[in-house]
Amino acid sequence: MSTQFALDLRLARRKAGYTQGDVAHLLGSHQSIVSDLEHGKLQPSLGQITDLSLIYGRSFESFFGQLMAERQKHLTRQLESLPNLDKETAHTFNRPASLERLKRRLAQASDYGS
Repeated sequence: MSTQFALDLRLARRKAGYTQGDVAHLLGSHQSIVSDLEHGKLQPSLGQITDLSLIYGRSFESFFGQLMAERQKHLTRQLESLPNLDKETAHTFNRPASLERLKRRLAQASDYGS
């Protein structure tokens, strides 16, 4: 997953003077989970990232930035392979314009992630 996030997480823990066991206890999990997070082997849940932000007093922008970049790439691939509709209906009238706006937003997000 996120190498920069893993490094930020490990540095925040060490700076705070916590052990992995301390953080695991605060998270209500096991030390191996904290180790996996700190080595980039595991992506934190929204609850875990919120808890970690509170524990360390940090927002971990690096995690969210990398996650946004990953999801942007995923959505770009999915958009490229989205099948055409056989028949347009009143419910799908705005679909082409919405897809075009999504394509532009994803391209802009890509510019910011570089």
